[in-house]
Amino acid sequence: MKDLENIPALMADIGARAKKASQELAFASQERKYAALLGAAEAVWNRRAEIIEANGLDMAYGRDKGLSKAMLDRLMLDEDRIRGIIDGLRAVAEQKDPVGEVMDEWDMASGLNIRRVRTPLGVIGVIYESRPNVTADAGALCLKSGNAVILRGGSESFHSSGAIHACLVEGLKSANLPLDAIQLVPTRDRAAVSEMLTMTQYIDVIVPRGGKGLVGLVQREARVPVFAHLEGICHTYVGASADPAMAVQVVLNAKTRRTGICGAMECLLVDWKFYTQHGPIVVEALLKAGVEVRAEGELSKVPGTVKAKPEDFGHEFLDMICAAKLVDGVDAAIEHIRTYGSNHTECIISEDGPEVARFFERLDSAILMHNASTQFADGGEFGMGAEIGIATGKMHARGPVGATQLTSFKYLVEGKGTLRP
Repeated sequence: MKDLENIPALMADIGARAKKASQELAFASQERKYAALLGAAEAVWNRRAEIIEANGLDMAYGRDKGLSKAMLDRLMLDEDRIRGIIDGLRAVAEQKDPVGEVMDEWDMASGLNIRRVRTPLGVIGVIYESRPNVTADAGALCLKSGNAVILRGGSESFHSSGAIHACLVEGLKSANLPLDAIQLVPTRDRAAVSEMLTMTQYIDVIVPRGGKGLVGLVQREARVPVFAHLEGICHTYVGASADPAMAVQVVLNAKTRRTGICGAMECLLVDWKFYTQHGPIVVEALLKAGVEVRAEGELSKVPGTVKAKPEDFGHEFLDMICAAKLVDGVDAAIEHIRTYGSNHTECIISEDGPEVARFFERLDSAILMHNASTQFADGGEFGMGAEIGIATGKMHARGPVGATQLTSFKYLVEGKGTLRP
């Protein structure tokens, strides 16, 4: 039985076992990893009643904590969402195995043949908040990429994550892979997070997945390298040439489909020329859908809007709320996004090719979209099967982080008794 009181000893034990498991997992066959993922998917379906029951405990805990409606939606699991977890596990299983892929190969005049091949990172620490499906997504992607993983879920999803983790372990067991390849920190104690951030001898990279508070803490305190998944302050800019019907539909989907995900639109920018020609049709559609629109300037005169405060721009609401303002052309939109964005996902709705090209060229967010909802900012929608997060930094991985992004590379050099003169 693990000593849950001695957090440093607990985490050191988890880390040592993860390191050992990673060394075996690094050369596990594609077939065994595939079998483990399918076994985990089968276990999730067979245990769905247990998972939903565990989720009920978490939902009660979340309500007692006063979580918002949007946050409770992130936490909630039902049979449809469990099917989504299963689909994600199977999709990752079907993805091409990145380990051992030859990225480049060349011959030197010296007689050497050099190959650069993909190799696992080693041990990945994933720290996430309320979404229990991250347990399955992160576990699956790390397994697929040959990495051991230490999962530290949020206190709200403690029981749900535990039930899903048990299914992942069942998959490992069925494929005769090391059970320590996917471990879940068995305590809500926040001291476990602090320990993970300094476990340089065991963990090769930390992936924080959550709000600004969590990511900021990790970036400040981590001694382990970090793939930052910062808040999703996503913008949609409606250009002068935008098709009005398309603009309404895309903006509504971007804001209201699921308000609690990082790809939800948080700020609407409307070109003055579009507004002059079509009026406040986009804002009115949001209001009709039940969105609280915090508007600046001329838009604040639209009946039903709330006058925006300065802090409403650059804010991740994760709720049926968005900021809105009029801008004078694409350059003004770009400047606003540079000032208030989080380098996550931005969209332009436009029929003007040069304007779209300028938007794509001059913004540096991880994902830029044209005439498509920001809610597509998702590894599954990018064909990655699932994602471990959306990396907003610029080192190694950017945007949706799938199995391929969880690898590094090594050089394999072949000679024939080759000597350096």
